[in-house]
Parts: sequence; structure tokens; C-alpha cells
Amino acid sequence: MIAKYGLDNFLGIVAIGLILIIVAFYFKSQLLVLLPLIFIGLFLIATAIWFFRDPHREIPVEAIKDSHIILSPADGKITEIVQDFEPHFLHSPTIRISIFLSPLDVHINRVPTNGTIKYFNFIEGKKLVASKTEASTENQQTIFGLENEFGKIVFKQIVGILARRLVWEIEPGDKVSAGQKFGMMKFGSRMDIHLPLNTQILVKVGAKVTAGTTYLARLQ
Repeated sequence: MIAKYGLDNFLGIVAIGLILIIVAFYFKSQLLVLLPLIFIGLFLIATAIWFFRDPHREIPVEAIKDSHIILSPADGKITEIVQDFEPHFLHSPTIRISIFLSPLDVHINRVPTNGTIKYFNFIEGKKLVASKTEASTENQQTIFGLENEFGKIVFKQIVGILARRLVWEIEPGDKVSAGQKFGMMKFGSRMDIHLPLNTQILVKVGAKVTAGTTYLARLQ
């Protein structure tokens, strides 16, 4: 299944790939031109299918029923678990979990827990390497503040060097559920999640996580 958030990019890349393959056959007698064009065309089509894929995920029933549970909002690798002040919605020290997405990861983003979106902000910023600590505050990003009966959290889509576009479809007032798809970060990026200091963290730095299925933490 192809992600609806990237369908325009997907169709554009596939179209370019097909055009290159068609053009290649005008050079049937010139293998040095024919073969590279076919290879590049097929590579573009395969890359588009791989990057914009939207695999089915079975969201844990426990997470849907229990708003204590925080699921991973993105596929990728945990690069940091640190104390960090969150100035936009929580206005307090928090535990920040940072997830780095490579171009090979699924880039669909999912809501980490049940609740209501209470805050949103889009910040125009830099495009530093997403794995750098300063990317958390300096890069272009969307900030979502969510509240449920057990507390407040913040999760952020953050661009990187390759990720130049953030897509989202939730806004303040929306009631959301754990594992719900809400957007996409295109071409490598970072997802941060800020949690209260007394949150029970269930993952470690270096762990690979999967959006909508991996348990990150449990609110107290």
C-alpha cells in the first residue's frame, strides 16, 4: 500500500522512471545508453515504492484501551533519552526520547497515545543533520501537544538534511487514538517525544522501534 501523504511524490517519481525506460528503447542499438537508462528508471520506481510504502500495522489492543501506554510515533532508532526542558506546551523539564529515521525506514507517523490535541505549532527552521542534538530545537518542525486523563505529552516531526517536507492532518481539538496515522516526514528525519519526568521508560538508546507497535513508555 502506498501512503496517501506521499501519493503526489510517488506518482511523479514513477512517471520519471517510466519515461526513462520508454526513452531507453529508442536506443536499442546502443547498449551503453539503453542499459543505464533502464537501470535508472527501474531504480527510481523501486525507490518510490519502497520509500512511500504504508505497511499494515496491528495496533496493540491494550494501547487503544489504556491511555497510560505510549507507543512509538515513528519507525527508526532511539538516539537519545535525556532530560530536556519543553517550552511550548508542557513548560517544564521532561524526558525527551528522540527517534532517528533513515531513508530506509517507513516514514508514516502515528499518534503515540489516546487523547485530545490541545496545541499545535509549525516552526520554520534549519535543516541540520537530524541525528544532531541541536536539530531538536533548531530544525524546521511541527509540534503537537496532547492531553489525556493521565497527563500531557509533546511529539514533534523534525526535518533533516534530506527531509524537506512535513505532512500532517491533525489539529487542536481533534480526539486521537494510539497508533492512529497522522502524517509523514519525507526522505529521512527525526521524531521527538517529550514525557513527564515520572514516566516509566521502556526502551533504551540504540533500540529499533516500530510506529504503532513498540511500547516506548508508560505514564504514571
